[in-house]
Amino acid sequence: MSSGYGMHGGVGRCFPFWQEVMACYVVNTSGEDKSGKKKCAPPLEDYYECLHHKKEHARIQAMAAAYSKSKASTPRDDGPTAKQIRNLGLLEHEEDSKKILGQS
Repeated sequence: MSSGYGMHGGVGRCFPFWQEVMACYVVNTSGEDKSGKKKCAPPLEDYYECLHHKKEHARIQAMAAAYSKSKASTPRDDGPTAKQIRNLGLLEHEEDSKKILGQS
């Protein structure tokens, strides 16, 4: 909470980030000149990330998707096709047999 107090007393989790934002505003803006707010975008972004964890959640979802994709692909995905297996040992398909068996 921006009040500085957490839910269970003491300093809140994001209060240090809020202090950085306020310090940036104090240093970079004045009563009549608000153009310095643009300089405070990175601390403000850090504060919002602390509050909502949107980037963290997106990163976790991307990692979970990559993990499930890697689990879905098996070593047999690049294995021989049924046609190649049927051709094993046939006289007219020696090249296919060598390729499947890994012989040169």
